[in-house]
This record gives sequence, structure tokens and C-alpha cells, in this order.
Amino acid sequence: MQRGRRVGATALAVIGLALSVAACGSSKSGTSSAPTVTNGKESLPPGDIPDNQVYVTYASGAGGYALQYPQGWAQTRSGSTTLFRQNFNSIAVTSASAPTAPTPASVRARDLAALRSQPGYKAGTISTITRPAGTAVRITYAVTSAADPVTGKTVPLDVERYVFWHRGRTVTITLSSAKGSDNVDPWKTVTDSLTWK
Repeated sequence: MQRGRRVGATALAVIGLALSVAACGSSKSGTSSAPTVTNGKESLPPGDIPDNQVYVTYASGAGGYALQYPQGWAQTRSGSTTLFRQNFNSIAVTSASAPTAPTPASVRARDLAALRSQPGYKAGTISTITRPAGTAVRITYAVTSAADPVTGKTVPLDVERYVFWHRGRTVTITLSSAKGSDNVDPWKTVTDSLTWK
């Protein structure tokens, strides 16, 4: 049990770092979700993923899953966590062994203490949601990014975290973007695409 908690804490630390790194990828403020028009062309806010975004498949060998992520995003790996990011947006995916399926109560007990320790943490909701890969526990919350190394500015981030379970393994997908970004459809595309291997 203690080993499982240590793995969970390590994964949360990696994801927290991922959120900070993703936010430092650009010096734009990105806090408005309304498109602007320049020279007759629509320009999306820095956090918005365009409607015509192309997605490609990432297959994890040891993690036992595959999912789609936006083409062209930078990809890094640390332990059991794979991070995809571009500007203020990031997708962190962590796979771990788990003997039983998560519930809102178990996720609250296991994860919330670490989440609350992140700068600017503001609680959202904890619920269950159904996706093609099965039922997931979904947590929404807000945090503040690390300071940009160039400008020193911080960016408020909206975060969605999904914990899926299948045959003794969890896959946790943590999606973050600048506060106010309209990424409902892209985040659903990513979480809908999860398949088990």
C-alpha cells in the first residue's frame, strides 16, 4: 500500500512539473477565450486548440494503452509519465498498477493532498464520466503556473484530470490550458480516444 502511495505521489509531482513547464512554453497571457480578428483573419487565443487540429496516435508499450494527441506537440517521458505540450497546453499521461477501480472517494483520499500543494490551487469538482474506454473519475481544478523564466509572469491554468482503470491498471490523463481557453472538444477527443492494449 505504501509503495502505491509513493508511486502516486511521484506521478503527481511529475504532472505538477509538467503543468509548470507547459505554461512556461510561451510568454503570452492567454487568459481570454474570445477569438480576435486581424486583417480579416481569425486569430485564436494562445490556449485554444484550433478546430482543424490533426491528431496522431501514441501507443505506450509497458503502459498498456494508446491514445491520440495533437500532431506537432513536443513529447517527453519521465518514468511512467508521458507529456505532450505546446505553449500553454499540456497532456500528461501516467500509467500505474492498481488492484481495484478508482472511485471519487478513493481519488479524493489519494490525490487531493498533493493537488492542493500546487501554487494557486482552487478546487473544482469530482465526478464520474463515461468514455469509450470505460468510466473515469474526473477532477477539475485550477492552479498557477511557475514563473516564466524570461518574463517572470505566471499564468492561471484550468486543469481536467481523468483516472481510468482496466484489468489492474490505471491510466491518468491530466489536461491543462490557460484559464478561459475553449478546449472542451479537443480534450474530449483525447479522452475519447483512449484504448486498452
